[in-house]
Order: sequence, then C-alpha cells, then structure tokens
Amino acid sequence: MSSNISGNAYALTILSPIKNERAQDELSCADLVRDKLQQWNFAHNSPMALVPNTYLCRFFVLDDVYTESLPGADLRSLFSDVLSILSSAIRRSQLPKEDHLKSQYLVFSSNFYGGPTGDLDGYLRGMWNAIEQPIRDIWGHCYGFAQVNDADSFITYMKKCQLDAALFFVGSNDESLAEQLKALYLKQEFSKFASANQA
Repeated sequence: MSSNISGNAYALTILSPIKNERAQDELSCADLVRDKLQQWNFAHNSPMALVPNTYLCRFFVLDDVYTESLPGADLRSLFSDVLSILSSAIRRSQLPKEDHLKSQYLVFSSNFYGGPTGDLDGYLRGMWNAIEQPIRDIWGHCYGFAQVNDADSFITYMKKCQLDAALFFVGSNDESLAEQLKALYLKQEFSKFASANQA
C-alpha cells in the first residue's frame, strides 16, 4: 500500500522546478508564480475550491533549503560530538557543506478524498477539468510543463514531480468531501434550530 494513502485520504506532494528565467517586465518566473498565488488570496474563493474532493491544499514557492545542524547519530557524528568538547574547530569541521537548490520550486500539497484505492489519476483529471487555465497560469512557468496539453499529459507531468508524503491532515473522517460538507451543514442547521427553540 502506498505511503500516500491513509484510509480514504490521499496526501499528494508535488515539487515542480520553476524556470530560472526572466519573463514579462523583467520579473523572474518565481516572482510571477508568487504574484499569481497572491492574487488567489484576494479572490472570493480560490480556484482550488472548484476541484472535487479536495479536503485542503497549499501552494508556495520554495526558494532554497538550508542545513542547520550536524548529521544524524551515526558513529562519526557521535565521535565528533565528543571531540567537540575539546575543540570547537573539530565540531565546525564536521558541519555539512552548504547545499543549495539549482532552481526554485513550486510546491503543491493536497489532502483529498481518494477512496479506498487512492484515485490519484481521477483527482488530477478533476483538477485539470475544473481549473485548466489557473493551472496553466501557475505551472506554465515550470520546467517541462510546455508538453502538457490535456488531462492525460497533466497527470503524467504531476506524477513525475510527485514525492511520497508522510503527513496527513487529520480533520477528515474518511468520508467524501460532499458527505463531510453535508454533515457540517446539518450540524449548523441543527444548532440554529436548537438555539431558536430553547425554552
């Protein structure tokens, strides 16, 4: 079973490399992606609200990664920790070399109702059919996206950029999004009824 599936929920993590180019008005592609995502914040609803079965999702631009500590607890690290008591130079020599990404990345993470089989293809197809133009606006600045021209090529592209997920949003009760929204609506209406009819 995939580590991306927990019950009927599927955790999707996508990292798409953003082109290292300047585009319109001399803005970088990463800045254009950020700007478009920021515009979604000011809209009444995010385009993702139209994508079926999305419990929640998040987009952001990953600029770089930073190493902040010594490697794990292997024998070499343990030995350097003991020696660091005697010399700070020894400790500093054990620090990992700085590592940087070759490009910035568009990160998309989503938890969605995938059913018992974790229907990733169905979710991505629904996403393409619901919000094709916003997808093109965002991912159009990423490497490899130029070959995407329909739902099938979008699914293939997204799977190439997919990472295994380890964390799930626990707010889901394993029901479809429609069933969860119905339950919330009934709860809200019952609360209104109880409040209005209390003696």
